[in-house]
Amino acid sequence: MIARFTYDDLAVSRWRNGGGETREIISFPPGAEHFGWRASIATLAHDGPFSAFPDIDRVITLLHGDPVLLTAPGVQHRLTPQNPWAFAGELALTAQLQGSVSEDFNIMTRRGEWQATVEVVTAPVSSLHGVAWVLAGAWQTAEGERLTAQRGAWWVDEETQLSPCEPDARLLFTRLNRVP
Repeated sequence: MIARFTYDDLAVSRWRNGGGETREIISFPPGAEHFGWRASIATLAHDGPFSAFPDIDRVITLLHGDPVLLTAPGVQHRLTPQNPWAFAGELALTAQLQGSVSEDFNIMTRRGEWQATVEVVTAPVSSLHGVAWVLAGAWQTAEGERLTAQRGAWWVDEETQLSPCEPDARLLFTRLNRVP
């Protein structure tokens, strides 16, 4: 199963605290009460706390905007564009914007069921399960379908390969694996 999406296709949910909004890409499996993994794009408009997600591992990648300072007891991390950062969903993080509105890409996996690695790539990649978001240029599947900036795909149980079409192409690539 492979699904393609564009930024404009994603439904917007406003946060209860008024600090931003989320555009959900997929909560897998679709329709399940508890997700195994979830992918989304969020807009951070104001300083404030992150929601806690017990038993969930998270990877956040700032897509664009000014850096965001993430703090919790004993933790301080400066989130900068296109540098994925992994953390436990239980962590009581607070976000402090270092300028204007920022937008980030989020992957959440249920601990003990799924694991994710997220990286920015410029060379061909493949995986059996994953999510891809084009940051720059164009990328092509093995079947010849092209994805361009602000477009992506997610897939499960289907070996999927993506290759850059241009020298400056960059892809945010999430490789997902089931935990045995």
